[in-house]
Amino acid sequence: MKVGIIGCGAIANIITSSIVPEENGIDIAYFFDKDIERAENIASLAGGVAVLNFEDMLDDVDLILECAAPVSVKEYAPIVLKHGIDMIVMSIGALMDNDFFAELESLARQHNAKIHLPSGAIVGLDGIKAVAKFGLKEVTLVTRKSPKSLGKDIDAEEVLFEGKASEAVKEFPLNINVAATISIACKRDIDVKIIVDPNVNRNVHEITAKGDFGEFKTRTENFPCEANPKTSMLAALSAIRLLKSFNETICVGM
Repeated sequence: MKVGIIGCGAIANIITSSIVPEENGIDIAYFFDKDIERAENIASLAGGVAVLNFEDMLDDVDLILECAAPVSVKEYAPIVLKHGIDMIVMSIGALMDNDFFAELESLARQHNAKIHLPSGAIVGLDGIKAVAKFGLKEVTLVTRKSPKSLGKDIDAEEVLFEGKASEAVKEFPLNINVAATISIACKRDIDVKIIVDPNVNRNVHEITAKGDFGEFKTRTENFPCEANPKTSMLAALSAIRLLKSFNETICVGM
């Protein structure tokens, strides 16, 4: 499988350094970033090609991996799908726009392409998907991050946001993709609380799901990426796991 990457920041670097083509059958061959120097740097390390024009890689890849930002999903995803190319979207918050989500879903069907959404910086998504249509009544997410991670300069705990996921991703487009992931998985606009806490050095996500099946809770404490404290290491690791799963004969979980 030949892969092209959009966005050559921290997540792209982690993914690229963890994929060995000889072992996984995955060749990350092309790199695109509006900062061409970033694309060239990662391409030189990976033995790939940095492209100035995003569309230059579309005739020679099987899959596009987006590691940039929600605005990049809006700009490039429709073009990728019109070429009949599968896509992994990391900036899942972009898909909380219902009209845009419907547009991408329609394009994917028309052109026989698939859109893959990694589980990202949380655990328990398989359980949420399993119960989504079987008496699920309530899903909440409480996210707690350090001031550095949220770009704040405060010295006391503060609730920055409390409301629906669709509004959270608008206010914090680079910080709260997990809210979008959960919402899409259970097909509802979940309740979200975002807390900035100077006493934590990890990105903490607590999910509670209740329904006819019973109740479950998960708590994930992620170390932030050193190169980009706004994202968690687990987000990159989930994309690596997804990439590797494409060539596995036996797949565990959903």
